[in-house]
Amino acid sequence: MTNRISTGMLYQQSISTLQAKQASLARINNELTTGKKLLTAKDDPVGAGAAVGLDRAVAELERFGANANAVSHRLGMQEAALTQAGGVMGRITELTVRANSASLSNEDRKAIATEITSLRANLIDIANSPDGAGRYLFGGTQDGTAPFARVAGGVSYAGDQTRRQVEVAPQLFVADTMPGSEVFLRVRTGDGRLDAAADPANTGTGLVGSFGVADSGQWDGGRYRITFGAGGAYDVLDDAGVSIGSGVHASGDAITVNGARVVIGGAPADGDVFTLAPAGTRDMFATIDRLIGALNMQPTTDAQRAAQQNALQGAMRDIATAQDHLIDVRANGGAQLGALDNAAALRDSQSLTLESTLSGLRDLDYAEAISRFNLEKVAVEAAQLSFVQMQRLSLFDLLR
Repeated sequence: MTNRISTGMLYQQSISTLQAKQASLARINNELTTGKKLLTAKDDPVGAGAAVGLDRAVAELERFGANANAVSHRLGMQEAALTQAGGVMGRITELTVRANSASLSNEDRKAIATEITSLRANLIDIANSPDGAGRYLFGGTQDGTAPFARVAGGVSYAGDQTRRQVEVAPQLFVADTMPGSEVFLRVRTGDGRLDAAADPANTGTGLVGSFGVADSGQWDGGRYRITFGAGGAYDVLDDAGVSIGSGVHASGDAITVNGARVVIGGAPADGDVFTLAPAGTRDMFATIDRLIGALNMQPTTDAQRAAQQNALQGAMRDIATAQDHLIDVRANGGAQLGALDNAAALRDSQSLTLESTLSGLRDLDYAEAISRFNLEKVAVEAAQLSFVQMQRLSLFDLLR
């Protein structure tokens, strides 16, 4: 059987070939215009799917970057606020040292108490510092309202104890600002490890001097009471009231208890009590209130003056420990800022890798595309010429 090749078939075939070449040339022209070789998903279904996944990864890195910027802003404002708080506590320390001078009158100490009261109010304002975005720095996750409020007898805290963990890079988290409960409320007393105090009911002139843990291997972390009798005799009682040591005290002597020591000056009276125990916690505002109370005392006897001096010395130690605590909080914030820098470097590295991979999938190789364009152009011209020649094929040409 012989297949018939018609003029119409040749004409249609030439038209189809010409249109296909023109479509290919137009596509290459679009690639050159956009600079992309992956114009639609049908061009490379596998590559298009991979590109979509990479786009999502790049967008995720951008979101991580936005998280990092927000946390960096808040941590920077926390640093500024803590610097201010440290300045306030430093000024209170200066005033307390001045108030501890024997040359000052009761009125002088009242004037100092007035300034410290103003500094306490300033410290509350710092604790309620906003972050500039409608939130508060020290409220924990309950940061929609001011966390601290003045109440009768002290300060109340409306925040929580939770510290946000913010993802700033894939599987890399950075802590947000610390909750106010950890910054301003749970502050160690004494030297941060040990605390010593005179009983407010003491009637002698005994003064708490230096104290600390002299031998960590012997210190058992217990609570002890040093009770004085006549002639400077003393007993050391444990928390159960059992005597574990005794002696005769002379002013300025150190009394040692299971690796801890405390120096007591002056002359304790019969029945006076001093305590030696692990440092507890107290909020900064209560410590300042105790200091203000000591400054407003009106001592008229040696025992009252000794009680005031013990209170001032204790407040001075507690404020110094609070200053160290603020430095520790600032160091923690600095560590988080350092982690943010590391996260930024990680994001930049990953973003560069992703962008490079995306470029390989989507971006056009201009040299190769121009070469293909020229080849397709030649093919189109050849198809056009072939079509022209085909049109001339007719039996009528042979009848001329």
